[in-house]
Amino acid sequence: MLKGAKRVVLGMSGGVDSTVSAILLKQRRYEVIGVFMKNWDGIDETGVCTADKDCEEAERVANRLGIKFHVVNFVKEYWNEVFEDLIQDYSNGLTPNPDVLCNSRVKFTHFHDYAINQIGCDAVATGHYARNSYGEDLSFRSDDRANPAYLLKAVDRTKDQTFFLSQISQAALRNSMFPVGELTKTVVKQIASQAGFPEIAAKKESMGICFVGKKKSTGGRGFQEFISEYIDDKDGNFVDIDTQEIIGSHKGLHHWTVGQRTRLKRDADPYFVVSKDVAKNEITVGSEMDHPALFADSFFTLEPHWISGDPEELTSRASDKTLACEFRFQNVAPLTKCVMSYNMAYTGNWEFMNRGSLIISLSEPLRAITPGQFSVFYKGDVCLGSARIDRSGPSLYTLNTNNCRTTIRNRIKSQRSPI
Repeated sequence: MLKGAKRVVLGMSGGVDSTVSAILLKQRRYEVIGVFMKNWDGIDETGVCTADKDCEEAERVANRLGIKFHVVNFVKEYWNEVFEDLIQDYSNGLTPNPDVLCNSRVKFTHFHDYAINQIGCDAVATGHYARNSYGEDLSFRSDDRANPAYLLKAVDRTKDQTFFLSQISQAALRNSMFPVGELTKTVVKQIASQAGFPEIAAKKESMGICFVGKKKSTGGRGFQEFISEYIDDKDGNFVDIDTQEIIGSHKGLHHWTVGQRTRLKRDADPYFVVSKDVAKNEITVGSEMDHPALFADSFFTLEPHWISGDPEELTSRASDKTLACEFRFQNVAPLTKCVMSYNMAYTGNWEFMNRGSLIISLSEPLRAITPGQFSVFYKGDVCLGSARIDRSGPSLYTLNTNNCRTTIRNRIKSQRSPI
């Protein structure tokens, strides 16, 4: 138990992870106060909203465990600081990841402030699969800035959620506990069942946008229909990257993301989204899932967020100012080796390091590197932080690697030539 700590505020959702977190904290003799965060107002949209049901379930769990329970409303904060940016990004042709921003801008800011300053507590806990270098009870917590907290991967690598926590502030991490981070999902479900919550252990995991859920409203509508309630459709063209021909039309860039399969085909081969041009409202597509236009071995980011401070390798005069590490830009994707450095900026005759941008060189070409997504960086078990992808480097198609562009165009030409 954390030295001198008595009270922990736990974010509760009615799911198995926060339920087991409450059980574990109670077993470690903390005074636990459960809080349900309402961050989305279902009255304002036509989809199915389960927030009220989830809140009731969380309160039922709290009552059975004998812990105090609060409900806090962050609908305004979520709308202003997460959802409006999501709408703007989709309008600008980007593919955002609101779950990362929901954690950094709501859960680990407003919720933390509410827990510490209004309820009053020694630590804040969530059901995320992650670990804190200060220990599961924060027993190594220090006020010394030279001894920062590090965000560590969960023991269960298949459920690790450090990707979604990669924008967490150092101040929040210092006070954060992750009770299920040392356990596998299987064990977590077993604990829930043995504690008398078999129905919660059997629940399906929540999916979709953080606090909005997987939108599915009347008529089987999904996320695309949901987002169209906030962004007007705008007709545009699909253009074949190999022939530059218009091959179809779309209802708006916000309905599509890089790498996504379309219903269009060249002969038997489906087309996939290669890029989006906001100015022209145009989507460039390539036939075949592994079209070389979808692959690149470098990309550029916006300003990185380092959880525990800038990596020394990027700034030390004793180094070449490059950092070898691993990264992913999709939570379920395998880690890829990379080398990063800060971008360079120029003013007049001066060249200087621009800490507002990174250049990432990959050990192998990756498919569908998507602007707007977060690239999350790791070194061993440590999640270093993340940065939003600004743009991909030149594709294998642009570079004509292994003569791929020429080969494709010649093949198309021969197929169209009369016999």
